[in-house]
Amino acid sequence: MEPIRLGLIGYGFSAKCFHLPFINACPDFKVVAFFQRTEAPTEPKGAEPGSHCTVDYPDAKHYRTADDFFADKDIDVVIVCSKQDTHAEYAEKALNAGKHVVVEKPFTRTTEEADHLISLAKDKGKILTVFQNRRWDNDFLTLRHLLDKDAFGTIEECEIHYDVDFPFWMRGMNKKEYSPGDGMTFGLGSHTFDQALLLFGRPKSVTGFLRVLRGVESEIEDSFTAILQYDAPQQDLLVTVKTMVVSTMKDQLKYFVRGTKGSFVKHGTCIQEEQILSSPSMSPTDPDFGREPPHLYGLLTTKGEPAFDHAHQIYEPDFNLHVGRYPTIPGHWLGFYENLRDAVRGKADIAVRPEQSRDGIRLIELVRMSSQKGEAVEWH
Repeated sequence: MEPIRLGLIGYGFSAKCFHLPFINACPDFKVVAFFQRTEAPTEPKGAEPGSHCTVDYPDAKHYRTADDFFADKDIDVVIVCSKQDTHAEYAEKALNAGKHVVVEKPFTRTTEEADHLISLAKDKGKILTVFQNRRWDNDFLTLRHLLDKDAFGTIEECEIHYDVDFPFWMRGMNKKEYSPGDGMTFGLGSHTFDQALLLFGRPKSVTGFLRVLRGVESEIEDSFTAILQYDAPQQDLLVTVKTMVVSTMKDQLKYFVRGTKGSFVKHGTCIQEEQILSSPSMSPTDPDFGREPPHLYGLLTTKGEPAFDHAHQIYEPDFNLHVGRYPTIPGHWLGFYENLRDAVRGKADIAVRPEQSRDGIRLIELVRMSSQKGEAVEWH
């Protein structure tokens, strides 16, 4: 079967670290073109690896204008890895050119942009999806596995964190006036809001708190807390989605789940990013890729019996509780592209439906609205 031909927009950190390693690990894909405005080096063979698409992918076509790129009939799927303020524009151009489209996070800057793209994709009969790769994080796969095994009973509280401690990339957050798409809700929140919606659906109401803790005067938040409340039958459920940039911890808190039958506390960040960025980087096809060290296994306490490895479990007969470190399922970001391959070939439904990512954008808008009003706001 002929490979699916991909064209990438952008050749920055996202394209090189989060997309291409997984595309290259799937033989059903072939990268045929890049849209990178930067001029190619005069001697690509002598240039530093990673400095330009022509250096690393000499057999792929290099376009410096959007019109030429979208006119290329050899491209089946466009991967939008440009700056977020161009996501909607380039996705629209790709759909109008008859291409399937993958958009990096955040999907769009507004729900209006998202609704327009969803409608256009339906009109054109093309796949539109969003790179919600952290649905394939090791800790999230483990949490969903435990939910499937009914380890928690009815969940009454769930905290989803993506905390960082003043990372180096925050140095570029020096804008003062807010524009749609700015801030950590659109950044790290694009991951965690998607996970909350996938687990629990749309909330009834949203209460948001936005903060600026990086020592500057700005309308653009670097930390946020969102509290989601639900209609029946989840009326007692509280979901907290949080990013905090003042978080001095060796292994950051990731999940804290409490239910009628059990609880789960998980620290650490999915190891796949570290493995891709290591030198030399690890291939996504390596048997150890995505596997987490045992000291980061989450602590599970449950009245059920969810297939513990007995080496990691103790039983408290007085309380009828199984307690122990539950082995983390290996992360598998490659799963996003495996699903894309199958969907393009008509063998599967697309896993990340654009309507879900549209709801993630709406949730971000409601968090900001709630913070400005100082009150809970209804989902509408």
